Amino acid sequence: MASVFAKIINGDIPCYKVAEDEKNIAFLDIRPIKNGHTLCVPKIEVDELFELPQEDFNSLMVFSRRVAQSLKRVVPCKRIGSIVLGMEVPHAHLHLVPIDAEHELTFSNAKPRLTHEEMTALAQAISVDLDSAE
Repeated sequence: MASVFAKIINGDIPCYKVAEDEKNIAFLDIRPIKNGHTLCVPKIEVDELFELPQEDFNSLMVFSRRVAQSLKRVVPCKRIGSIVLGMEVPHAHLHLVPIDAEHELTFSNAKPRLTHEEMTALAQAISVDLDSAE
């Protein structure tokens, strides 16, 4: 059975997409730790990040770096924290979270969902910044 991320990649489930290329997709987390919490997901479906073939792993890291740079320009923060857990969805992914202090980088900080309008505006702002940074 396809993971929820595979369903998002295939267009079966909507998302607040911020970026996509031939191998990866980035979209806002619907239960963000902080405003701007973004998931970077390889299109190839493997359970754990470090199971990715080297080429796909490298592609995801380069893609995630670009997304993180735009995220930092759009969402005020000291840095972009990253988390690799993958326990909640059996599909490799990287969490990018705007933070000002280490203690903010925890799932116990997950907030209720933002409104559809807030999510759409944020996804669009990050996407526009990514396009202008190229």
